[in-house]
Amino acid sequence: MDYSETNRLSRLTAILIQLQTKRIVTASELANKFDISKRTIYRDIKALEQSGVPVLTEEGKGYTLMEGYKIPLVMFTEKQANALILTEQLVLQSKDASFVKDYSEAIDKINSKI
Repeated sequence: MDYSETNRLSRLTAILIQLQTKRIVTASELANKFDISKRTIYRDIKALEQSGVPVLTEEGKGYTLMEGYKIPLVMFTEKQANALILTEQLVLQSKDASFVKDYSEAIDKINSKI
């Protein structure tokens, strides 16, 4: 698997997490988050649908997952997840933007499970 395929797989996974975390996600919001075009988001959503993910399009609003659909749980105990969430304030004070971004993405994964 080359870098572009790995990068796309990571992005598809991140899009799926965003869909599970929020009620409605727009193509513009996703395009801005991943610094790609809306056209690429449309292709990514289609790829998710073709792989069996029940993505619903709400015309004029955005994308959502079919009610009740969940991706597999992240393997944290409730106490571990709570400990990570509580450290967020410390991390957000960091001057390292990359570290804050990585932590925020990890928290999105956790929040999508709660």
